[in-house]
Amino acid sequence: MKIAGVDEAGRGPLVGSVVAAAVILDPNNPIEGLNDSKKLTEKKREKLFVEIQEKALAWAIAEASAAEIDELNILQASLLAMRRAVEALSIQPEHVLVDGNKIPQGLAMSCDAVVGGDALHAEISAASILAKVARDREMVLLDQAFPQFGFAKHKGYPTKAHFEAIAQHGVIAAHRRSFAPVRKALELMENSQ
Repeated sequence: MKIAGVDEAGRGPLVGSVVAAAVILDPNNPIEGLNDSKKLTEKKREKLFVEIQEKALAWAIAEASAAEIDELNILQASLLAMRRAVEALSIQPEHVLVDGNKIPQGLAMSCDAVVGGDALHAEISAASILAKVARDREMVLLDQAFPQFGFAKHKGYPTKAHFEAIAQHGVIAAHRRSFAPVRKALELMENSQ
């Protein structure tokens, strides 16, 4: 049975897309060292990112934009990105294992939600690595366009440095306006004009 693992990265940051990945591994071509992406070094994730793409039967990366996050909410946008990733697979799975406790609506195959699945199922581990590396690369590109925010360092998460950059430079189009710290910064900017 072809099983796809699905996971997302980037629910917590204040900026950018939420990125999801879906992976169907090849049982005849195992990948050593798969684990929850948060438990791996950046160097190890980068190496596995390439290996997963080379060895998996199918893989796909999809996202939901900051505007979609603002429109839907972060949970629904995460589920939408996951559904897009599964639907983008070149081979459609017979079953999907989703990291977390919710299942994306509208998928044509059976699904199970698995809390902590990125540490339990190799397919979900692989998806978590693809999603994390793709999202981190997006932040590096955004950092090149807006170096004053330090996105390459904090990856858009709500750190002290990020809050200070927002206070000093304002909010950019990629910021998630529905997130409280961004909303507050926008209100402060409006009130000071």
